[in-house]
Amino acid sequence: MEQLRIDANGLGFTAFAWGDRDAPLALLVHGYPDTAHTWRHLGPKLAAMGYRAVAPFTRGYAPTDFAPNDSYLVADQAADILALHTALGGSDDSILIGHDWGAVATWAVTDRAPDRFRSYVCLAVPPTAALVKLFTKLSTLPIGLRQSRMSWYFLYNQLPGSERGLGRVIPKLWRDWSPGYDASEDIAHVFRALPDPARRRAALRYYRDNLRRGLIDTFTIAPKAPALYLHGDDDGCMQAAIADAYPATLPAGSRYERIAGVGHFMHLEDPARVNALITDWVGPPQ
Repeated sequence: MEQLRIDANGLGFTAFAWGDRDAPLALLVHGYPDTAHTWRHLGPKLAAMGYRAVAPFTRGYAPTDFAPNDSYLVADQAADILALHTALGGSDDSILIGHDWGAVATWAVTDRAPDRFRSYVCLAVPPTAALVKLFTKLSTLPIGLRQSRMSWYFLYNQLPGSERGLGRVIPKLWRDWSPGYDASEDIAHVFRALPDPARRRAALRYYRDNLRRGLIDTFTIAPKAPALYLHGDDDGCMQAAIADAYPATLPAGSRYERIAGVGHFMHLEDPARVNALITDWVGPPQ
């Protein structure tokens, strides 16, 4: 594994990389509360297939820079992805894989620039339109109400000073979202990436900015490229029932797999099974 420093979209990104530098790009984007370390199983697998796998720490997560304009909208993250694609010499044979906020940003890229990458994979968060649709029908309202209770941390993250409680909240989220998984290594990585109030505030700005300034843009993303969508049966963050209820929110040609026995961080809980689904979808470089 290499460590890179990449200038893109006005930020300096730190990233991990695996594989030949001249190989087609596989860009791997993490979510919250997580880091680029989350791709430590998938990165080498993609490199062995012939890709140059690159996993950046997203804006605000050390050692990547803070957002220069203090903005952490999904639109900003999508712009980061497109800029990284360019800075890393990406071609139309590149692939993009995102988890959690990284999945939301990946959906946004398929809306904004669907032809930039050849293949897309999203983990654990469906197209955001599906979340809105839960509240438009009586038949899915119970799913929406349950999801509202599960998403208590969205409101917690809006509270002034809530970053001071992340020492307790982040371990709880990992326990709740991936029951039974030993996340001690991953939590240690998270706290190294969010070592102080300024970094923790940046991580929470993803929630604050997208619910305050970017609400409409974030929840009206319209994916325009087929994607593999994976969701764990035991996900304590986002219900798999959401994608079950609204499969039409996935772009035409997409594939949806609901995976038994894993939760939100499925690619860490059962990397062999999840990696096989991903590599089968993206295939070798063309």
